[in-house]
Amino acid sequence: MKLRNNLGGRLAAPVCLAVALAAATAAPAFSPFGHRATKTQPNQVGDNAAALADQMRQALDERRYIDASDLLEKARALNLHSPRLTALDGELLLAKGQIPAALAMFRSVAGDPVVKSKALEGEGLSLSLMGKSDEALIALKQATALDKTSWRAWNGLGREYDVRKDWKQSQAAYAQAMAAPGANTAIVLNNRGYSHLLQKQNELAITDFVAALDKDPALAAARTNLRLAMAIEGHYDRAATTGVGDDRAAVLNNVGLAAAIRGDYDEASKLLNQAIEAKGSYYERATDNLQLTKQLQARAQDLSATPNATP
Repeated sequence: MKLRNNLGGRLAAPVCLAVALAAATAAPAFSPFGHRATKTQPNQVGDNAAALADQMRQALDERRYIDASDLLEKARALNLHSPRLTALDGELLLAKGQIPAALAMFRSVAGDPVVKSKALEGEGLSLSLMGKSDEALIALKQATALDKTSWRAWNGLGREYDVRKDWKQSQAAYAQAMAAPGANTAIVLNNRGYSHLLQKQNELAITDFVAALDKDPALAAARTNLRLAMAIEGHYDRAATTGVGDDRAAVLNNVGLAAAIRGDYDEASKLLNQAIEAKGSYYERATDNLQLTKQLQARAQDLSATPNATP
């Protein structure tokens, strides 16, 4: 049994991909925009495709995914297609969590020199989300070699280096992401903060999470991570404070989880019981965490009662 936060798994969920990706790499032979003949002149087709791609790029950057979907449907209706639109289609699929489909889309334009760096970026981020870490690392390194201004690729590299506990490389990757033009610094700050949290550098983590929320108050993952960092520091009351729209049961479960990780088992049990009560119905995550907290507490008591072995 594992301690489970309200996100269903790890201590807290980094958001290295919370903003959509951008392109592709190796190659299923299909076009997502159809094959019907068109009477539109070639130059006009290119101009229209480029204009729609520019609008779709802006919508994705602003996380207006419904607008991006509408623009993509418009391109299809007009029988417009280009490597850029295909790459952006991959980004949209990735934002929707359709990762294998996104990967296929990115790879379908891998051979086009105009979008090659974005194709590699998209491939690397997709592979990372699929748990194919070694392949992801290769693709992301190739993407940053082709385009040193790609904050998404640098941000993804930071996460991959975190997986490997290569802290020096991860911090360097996050620094490159922060410095890139057009970077979503709130996302990068959140991920760098999570890296600090993994390294048990809790104060640095809190600083980054606060900075991320200052730039984007709506970034839910940064708020969750901030609560966890404060709870790991023992600031349970502050961590458990909720506002309008917050899921109080989920917050209490996550803070209780952090208390258990910290070894503060009595406080963890209290918080987890409060989470179960706040839920008002069966709460599997908090119940599992409470059971494991009691097991860990019993084990700690047994160990403290066992005399040290003599040589």
